[in-house]
Amino acid sequence: METVSGSNNWKIVFRRENGGITLLQAVTCDKKAALPRELFGLPVTALAHHALAPNRAAPAGEQVQITCGPVAGEWSNAGLEELHLPDTLTRADDYAFYNCGKLKTLYLSDSLCRWGGGALMNCRELNTFHLTCWGQEGEVLRDLGDELPGELDVTLHYADGSMARLILPEYTEIHEENVPHHQFDFHIVGAGYPYHHCFRQGKFNLREYDDLWKGFLCKGHEEDCALRLVWWRLRYPLDLSDGAREDYLSYLRDHAADAARWRLRERDAAGVQFLLREMEPTRELLAQLCAEAREYDAPETLAVLLEEQHRRFPAGAEKTFDL
Repeated sequence: METVSGSNNWKIVFRRENGGITLLQAVTCDKKAALPRELFGLPVTALAHHALAPNRAAPAGEQVQITCGPVAGEWSNAGLEELHLPDTLTRADDYAFYNCGKLKTLYLSDSLCRWGGGALMNCRELNTFHLTCWGQEGEVLRDLGDELPGELDVTLHYADGSMARLILPEYTEIHEENVPHHQFDFHIVGAGYPYHHCFRQGKFNLREYDDLWKGFLCKGHEEDCALRLVWWRLRYPLDLSDGAREDYLSYLRDHAADAARWRLRERDAAGVQFLLREMEPTRELLAQLCAEAREYDAPETLAVLLEEQHRRFPAGAEKTFDL
């Protein structure tokens, strides 16, 4: 097996076809890894069936080992948590990521527009996507939304440098047997189904996404999911209308204390500053948040809170004198 240097550790079995490289199997010992863009001067264009499935016998093909230094973990994708796919990749065949049970985050491009059946089967923790968009992101999101009905955290990165971060709430598909009629009734439970299908003509439709908000609030939903949806839409307001912005802000103000504590735990000083601009915090809430910032050892966030506390409630205004 030939050995070459790279940015991660991989053992790869591959085939040269159609001017590119098809990965028949790729196994890493790293928890966070990026597949190579090319091998031996050819772009990596496809993942064959079961290409990243853990504990699978090696198929026949050319072999290469990519190394970036000493190997510390076990050679198995069972521990893979974050994966970067190259923008040269156009196809992932059936069960390409089968049983990657620890995989949580996937970086990919919308050049990967052909997905096989069950490509993400048993990837039960996978819920975060960073998608580089060249104009056909809807094709990718359609497949992801169909195969992964749970809550998804999707960041869209566009070629002009703009971005949007979207929460797609979960939904459940239920088939109930109707015994007297010997048929199955199909039900969709949860508010997430339309959020997983907001694309038209190959693009994700942000206005359609925003139009779902009022209907979402009328259905059963988790408050923390709604808060995350509102927060990221306001923080990255790409193509956000004035009306939708006001609707989101109204919800955020009603849940300002929860939002502040969430961003405080994340040590998001800029986020806390943004929130303070959009709300009217009471003296008591600011004092509580300052105490929690000290507890979390978050000095940057504490500085933002103290400045806001001083601006809104200057200590000198409380002093009284008896003459």
